[in-house]
Amino acid sequence: MSENKLLDLSFEFAVAIVNLVDGVTAPKSSYMTDQLARAGTSVGANIHEAQYAQSKKDFVSKLGIALKESNETSYWLKLMYETNRIDTATYQYAEKLCGNIRRLLIASCKTAKESEK
Repeated sequence: MSENKLLDLSFEFAVAIVNLVDGVTAPKSSYMTDQLARAGTSVGANIHEAQYAQSKKDFVSKLGIALKESNETSYWLKLMYETNRIDTATYQYAEKLCGNIRRLLIASCKTAKESEK
């Protein structure tokens, strides 16, 4: 694991989302899997992009986008679970990763904003 837990966790999450989406076989689920794939992989992409931010404000903005995307991902995960597109273990694993990322993002944004002052 690298020195940046948030980067590592978000990449692990993106892999889990891609594998989850690729494993969904329920008919007429493509609109949900497309949304889940976009939101879920966007989390890590924005966190990765934040590492090369041009300013502290840009850094916080990228992490804020990642936070919004993680909230959207939770929505799609829950919807897919509640409509029986994914099983309990898959849902719990992905949602746990998503929640851990969300907590780290909130803490990182708070720290970055406080250091601006």
